[in-house]
Amino acid sequence: MKKREMHSIQILFLLTLSPLICVSSSHHFVLVHGAYHGAWCWYKVATMLQSAGHNVTTVELAASGINPIQVQDFHSISTYYEPLIIFMESLPPKEKVIIVGHSIGGVSESVAMEKFPHKISVAVFVTAYVLSQNLTYPTIIQEEARRITNLMDLKFFFFDGPDKPATARFVGPKFLATKMYQLSPPEDLTLALSLVRPDRIYNDVELLKKETAVTNHRNGRVPKIFIISKSDNLIREDFQKWIIERSGPYAEVKVIKDSDHMVMFSKPKELSSILLKIAQKY
Repeated sequence: MKKREMHSIQILFLLTLSPLICVSSSHHFVLVHGAYHGAWCWYKVATMLQSAGHNVTTVELAASGINPIQVQDFHSISTYYEPLIIFMESLPPKEKVIIVGHSIGGVSESVAMEKFPHKISVAVFVTAYVLSQNLTYPTIIQEEARRITNLMDLKFFFFDGPDKPATARFVGPKFLATKMYQLSPPEDLTLALSLVRPDRIYNDVELLKKETAVTNHRNGRVPKIFIISKSDNLIREDFQKWIIERSGPYAEVKVIKDSDHMVMFSKPKELSSILLKIAQKY
C-alpha cells in the first residue's frame, strides 16, 4: 500500500471515529494505547472520564484495533504513530489536551510532545516508556530485552523472509494471562484474546532513533506525570523506576497498588480518579 493511500485511510478513519468518542467538556483527554492493543482497551476509563463531563479521544494507531493498515504494510515507526500526529494537527490552534500514554504508547506520546508542545497541557505516562533527550527508544528496547527472560508463547513473524530478522511479534494467551492481565477481570482477558493484533518490530535502529528523537526545548517543556503500576509483570516496577530515573524531571509520580500491566482493566476507577485530579490541576 502506498504511503499516500495510507494517509487517506488514516484521515478518513479519524474523521469517522472522533464524533463517536468525543463530547464537549472542560478538559480534553487523548488516550494512547500500547502494543498489541487498540482504542478499545480504554473503554472503561473513557466512559468514566466522559461521565465526569470531559471530552475523550481514543486514538487508534496503525495496524492496531480496527485500523485497516496491516502490520506488514509499513516499516517505520512514523507510520505507526501517524494517526496520533494527524489528530494533534487537527486540533484548534488554542486548544490544549491532556495526553495519556500506556506502555509503548508512551513512545508515540513522547513524539507528540516534541511536535506539539504548545497543544499539550500535561503528559501522563501509565507504566509506560518515556523518551527524553537523554533516553532514546533503542536504549529502552535494549534494556527491555535484557530484563525479559521468559518469552512464553510470544510468536514472531518474518515478513521479509526466513533469512531476515523478525518483523513482528504476537502475544499468546499464556503471555497475556501471566504477563499482562494477571489481576484483570477474566472477561477483559477474553476480550483481549479476540482483539489483540501483532506488533511491528523496527530493525533499522538509526531510522528508529531519528523518528523518535526528542529535545529538551520542545518535549521537555511539557509537564510529565508517571503512574507506577506496582504489580506489573511486563514492565516491572524496577524497570518503571529505571525509566523514571533516566527521563525526568517529573511533576509528579503516582502509584497504583494491586494493578497489573493493563491498569485500565485491573484498576480503572483508581486510574480514572488520578486522571480527574490531574485535570483539576492542569
